[in-house]
Amino acid sequence: MTYVLAQDGEGRPVLETARLRLRVPNASDIAPSARFWASERSHMMGGPWTLDQLKAEHQGLLDQWQRHGFSLFTVTRKGDETGIGGIGPFFPEAHPEPELGWSLWRAEDEGQGLAYEAAAAARDWFFATSGHRTAVSYTDPDNLRSHRLCERLGGVVDPDAVHPYGDEPNLTYRYHAGGAA
Repeated sequence: MTYVLAQDGEGRPVLETARLRLRVPNASDIAPSARFWASERSHMMGGPWTLDQLKAEHQGLLDQWQRHGFSLFTVTRKGDETGIGGIGPFFPEAHPEPELGWSLWRAEDEGQGLAYEAAAAARDWFFATSGHRTAVSYTDPDNLRSHRLCERLGGVVDPDAVHPYGDEPNLTYRYHAGGAA
């Protein structure tokens, strides 16, 4: 198992890994995520966003938690409640199926295996609790770091997957519960 399951004071899931804590987003996550989403670092993920766009996306994540019982987690380092990223399964109304996604909000947190650690825990929790047997990651064809992470997580390219981004270039990776193709 890649995580230990706990609950917050409201009974919502909290995943704990060796170095990280994944929790439901809250209002304190807007400021640290805003720096990322307003920057050019977010360009392969639909950004940059204005603060109003970010607040709408944040509310969308909370709505997904209510509707589906899952969405992106805010990732923190153990012992520090400050968000460092958003990672996990999410399912906006415009998507044909759940997506496993990730962003680390500060460049200095990259290259340490944190995205893999959090995404593996979120993937395993999602498959264990949601009833879904597959999920996808929609990636920019030029985002080689995300492609490597998708493959490390057991994703395989699915050229037949429907994606929600119209004619935008897209490379879709598919994950299967239990890792079976």
